[in-house]
Amino acid sequence: MHWLLIGYMFLFIHRPFEFWPMLGEMHIERVYIILVILCWLVAPGKRWIPNPLHAAYLFFATCIAGAWLMSPWADRGQIVVENWFKILVFYFLLVTSVSNRRTLRLVVAGFLCVMFIYMLHSLKEYVGGRHTYRMGIVRMLGIDSSLGDPNSFGASIVFALPVVMAFWHSDRRKWLRAGVLSYIGLSILCILLTGSRSSLLGLVVWGSWVVFRSKYRYSAILAVTFLAPMAFFALPDSLQTRFETIVNPDVGPENARTSGEGRLEGFFKGFELLAAYPLTGVGPGAWRPATGSSLESHNLYGQLAGELGFLGIIAFSFILWCFYRTWKDIRQRTRTAPQDDFVKHLNNALMMGLFLLLFEGNFGHNLLRHNWLWYGGFLLIARYVVLREPSTAPQRAVRPAVYQWHPRVQAWQVRWQ
Repeated sequence: MHWLLIGYMFLFIHRPFEFWPMLGEMHIERVYIILVILCWLVAPGKRWIPNPLHAAYLFFATCIAGAWLMSPWADRGQIVVENWFKILVFYFLLVTSVSNRRTLRLVVAGFLCVMFIYMLHSLKEYVGGRHTYRMGIVRMLGIDSSLGDPNSFGASIVFALPVVMAFWHSDRRKWLRAGVLSYIGLSILCILLTGSRSSLLGLVVWGSWVVFRSKYRYSAILAVTFLAPMAFFALPDSLQTRFETIVNPDVGPENARTSGEGRLEGFFKGFELLAAYPLTGVGPGAWRPATGSSLESHNLYGQLAGELGFLGIIAFSFILWCFYRTWKDIRQRTRTAPQDDFVKHLNNALMMGLFLLLFEGNFGHNLLRHNWLWYGGFLLIARYVVLREPSTAPQRAVRPAVYQWHPRVQAWQVRWQ
């Protein structure tokens, strides 16, 4: 079953049916997911993994559906809602089919292999002349049309980078480490060629996290200090100017400065829409008709407030709280696990991935991205694995309930422990 899930990841990320129109006419992605569901129905070993994160995602799904139904522009958001619920279906298949350490590692490795193929194919097409000319520079594209925009493509690469470090820290085999280094090198090259300033900032944040967690941090800092300027000056002059506008907007064209200011404008417009439609917002996918803008919000927090309202904000906050609570529980249970424990490092990597999603949300509307659900699925499977393997996941002492006077809260805490 896990091989079928990896196959769907390939179709979802690489999206060959968007690159080759003939495949699009065949609707292979629909046929494939129906096949996966049929195989899931007869596959043995399915189980439900209890975790409050399920309730958080269900609450968020209800908010999306409700906001869409209540929206004056519901017809504009239909495709957006349908695509998100397809991701939710995959999340359900994932968390009911993967329940042990080996298959979890295999599915996560499959995700990274798909990303590697996606980047490599995109780079091949870029070298062959496929690109876009925007903001006065030539910019690399992803090969698909859904998330192939330079900024979206760069963000997809950034969000996947923390996960690859789980394999670096948990496996010392030379061929695997060579593969990790190749993946990182390809990722950096693609991010630079997209000309995406937000993706470059995300790369810097991820690189800082890697360096300061390393026991060789001082050597790594010296290496980065030496190599980073070399990589910058190896870029074409147009890309150098583009990235320089991060710290000095005056060196770039006026549209580059306007683009940066648009992120902040998207934040404030989102809260203007929240004031006008406080409960459910204007609905997913309705940003442009509701604001009269030709562009999307380019801001996660403005998008959340404007499109889903207060109910969406509460549901999204619930997801973040459950994500943090699950991460913290795994961290405590694996504190004495071996240093090369994969789940231990995957747990930290997924939390960094969540942080990058929130950080990049300052520059992009990534509220309905697949990473929120996929990473949550990986995380709760990791917790289930830890609970099933007491030898590598020693039990921590049960803390006394905070609210002794409330029996329901106390019972919930005992179940969580």
